[in-house]
Amino acid sequence: MKKRLGGFFFALFFLWTAVPVSVGASEELTLYATAAVLLDADSGRVLYGRNADTPMAMASTTKIMTCIIVLENASLDETLTVSSYAAGMPQVKLNIRKGETYTVRDLLYSLMLESHNDSAVALAEHVGRKLLAGEQKEKPVCEYTSEESRQAVAAFAGLMNGKAAQLGCVDTWFITPNGLDATEEVVLPDQTTMQKEHCTTAAELAKIMAYCIRGSEKSGDFLAITQTPAYSFSANGRTFSCVNHNAFLNMMDGALSGKTGFTNKAGYCYVGALESEGRTFIVALLACGWPNNKSYKWSDTRKLMQYGMENYRFKSFLEKDVAFDEGRLEPIPVSLGTTDILGETAWISLKLERPREDAEEGGGTGLLMREDETIDVTYSVRKSLTAPVERGMKVGTVEYSVDGKVYRTEDIVTVDGVEKIDLRWCVVQVLKRFLM
Repeated sequence: MKKRLGGFFFALFFLWTAVPVSVGASEELTLYATAAVLLDADSGRVLYGRNADTPMAMASTTKIMTCIIVLENASLDETLTVSSYAAGMPQVKLNIRKGETYTVRDLLYSLMLESHNDSAVALAEHVGRKLLAGEQKEKPVCEYTSEESRQAVAAFAGLMNGKAAQLGCVDTWFITPNGLDATEEVVLPDQTTMQKEHCTTAAELAKIMAYCIRGSEKSGDFLAITQTPAYSFSANGRTFSCVNHNAFLNMMDGALSGKTGFTNKAGYCYVGALESEGRTFIVALLACGWPNNKSYKWSDTRKLMQYGMENYRFKSFLEKDVAFDEGRLEPIPVSLGTTDILGETAWISLKLERPREDAEEGGGTGLLMREDETIDVTYSVRKSLTAPVERGMKVGTVEYSVDGKVYRTEDIVTVDGVEKIDLRWCVVQVLKRFLM
């Protein structure tokens, strides 16, 4: 009877979650995920969102951040030793043992291909211990007490949260490196405390993946690891084999990377990336079904990726019918500015200064857009200036926005400089008039 009731409530849940959601002028998608995002990795623009900013548990999708933090803070050839705390992590696990030695490289493949929880903690301890003080920093990890291991892991979580904040993630909080559900008490700057859960949002999880595959100096290593179909290694007299469980890599042309996740609290989760015709799409799904609905995440991912490929094309801000006409910039007066003739008003010409990222391939020069979307171009410029004025002085901006969000800014600057009237200039002007 209990099993029947459980199945009944799950059925009700999915009837509620798998409802059509409007995503465009006339488009609708039916998804299973409670929270879902389709992101343009290049601009960071959310092309589709459902409960995109709702904090939720994310299970082992956590490990994309674990992986990139390890890559940025340790060499692949470094060796680490295993603590009893790491060895005691629950399944899924590599079954490493206290005192054993492994390379960072081998455990990263274990982490990302098989999603091993013990490998995640061993890697976190290895990096986190470098941030500890005194004896703990020098003490062999295999001799750590459980409390010392937790301190090393907490230090590593600090790096994860620091990176999340750097990326602009305001609703993401990491406690565990493997994604196991957790809650902790955090002391705020005013010395009050609050309970925080291990969580993220679909939008921020997608943003983290964008950083992993594009933004980090270690993106190449991240992609190499997560794209590997299978990996075998030997250590401590044992041989291990890891198989990539990211089925999406073989589902669609252009699949780049991805990570699955599941806990009883989080349900099935997924974050994946795909490249198509110069566009890079990222899908993030949270609470996308519970057993026995393991395949829901794949159907949702395919549906969102196809929606992106079919409906979004790159539109340049520099196209003739979009780009701001520099000819609209008229000279502006400069009070107290020197001129060739006494009594005249000084004027200064203006020009556009393109962003530096224009020199980079595709950087900041356009956006993935639907056919029914438009780019709004607005500009503001000062009406007058007071001398002295330097060449290249910023006096205004041109903004390119879509749906009210600014995606590109160009500066309006002065072409030349104008000096301020002083005694010497006045004397010269008087002499010119006297001689004439």
